Amino acid sequence: MGVQSRDGPNSDTITVTHEERWYVAKDEETGIASQGKTKIEALQNLAEALELTAETTADEEDLEPSSAPWFSS
Repeated sequence: MGVQSRDGPNSDTITVTHEERWYVAKDEETGIASQGKTKIEALQNLAEALELTAETTADEEDLEPSSAPWFSS
């Protein structure tokens, strides 16, 4: 369907495609994708997925390294 970019210092490339009955929005930098019945819905769902991923990443930064032997750095 097309490619859209966000303006600003942290601009990301978002690809929006139409596959059968769904629009798929994908953040090319992170590889995170979401879908919706409309282009707007797909972009809104992607924004939510990116926000949740950012929250999860921030939470993981506060974790201490595991001492379990099966987790190696």
